[in-house]
Amino acid sequence: MRDTPRPQGTVGDFRTGPPQLRPGRALAHTTGASGAGSPHRSDGRPPQTPRGVRRSGPDGRLGTTPPVPGRPTSFLLLLLAGLMGLPAVLFALITWQVVAHGPLLRLDSRLSGALVHPDRFSSGLSDLGNVQVAVPVLVVAIAYVGLRGRTAGTDRWWLPPTAAAVLMALVPAIVVPLKDWTARPGTPVVPPAVGYFPSGHTATAAIAYGSATLILLPWLASARARRLAVGICAALVLGVSYGLVRRGWHWPLDVLASWCLASVMLTALALLLSRSRRRSSSGTPSSSTGPS
Repeated sequence: MRDTPRPQGTVGDFRTGPPQLRPGRALAHTTGASGAGSPHRSDGRPPQTPRGVRRSGPDGRLGTTPPVPGRPTSFLLLLLAGLMGLPAVLFALITWQVVAHGPLLRLDSRLSGALVHPDRFSSGLSDLGNVQVAVPVLVVAIAYVGLRGRTAGTDRWWLPPTAAAVLMALVPAIVVPLKDWTARPGTPVVPPAVGYFPSGHTATAAIAYGSATLILLPWLASARARRLAVGICAALVLGVSYGLVRRGWHWPLDVLASWCLASVMLTALALLLSRSRRRSSSGTPSSSTGPS
């Protein structure tokens, strides 16, 4: 049995031909129609995004290019809190334990007893934290960066050297009062005295070498050179810290507290330098007037 072909019309239309367009119906795909029969709306209302108003995308096609969002503010705040807030809280906790002679000092004493073994190598490492060694390194870096920035015509070339010098000057202004206030005695290896907390040698090494590295990084041409500079800085600070504890000049908590203090100060310096580079309109090291 063969199927009987259905008529091509609608109900009530007995014609067998194709349907004819009736007046008054919406022509959804009629190009250029206005009012009823608009290519986008069948009720005569204007389209939400007319074709003539659309912006072209990067490849020239019609479409709007959404703005590229930056890093979320919450992420930046979390990163800032991690780099500055956590070391500050840890520093306050250690200082409280030292002043109150808390149980953390007993653990510190046992750890020091296991680590102390004076030798010539550890003594040499600890000497890298002397003011006579660390500060001249920073002075050379300050002079180099200032000269390069001024010669290249960098906008606000004086800010990184000045900020690094001010940060270095803040070290004794912060550490010396803390030593007098806490009045912590030294290890059994050193002569009886007080004023060992926090470690001034560790703070001096961290701020001097760390500040020198931060102001030099924008002037280093390659990523390999920047990684090498950061690695040398970390090795120097860790070497000084190891030498101080190994030689018995400081308790481990003295060194750890100076790490926390230096982390807060260096993070503040890095944020200042980064903000200054973003605000600078021209003359940064990455521009055509900077180093190659």
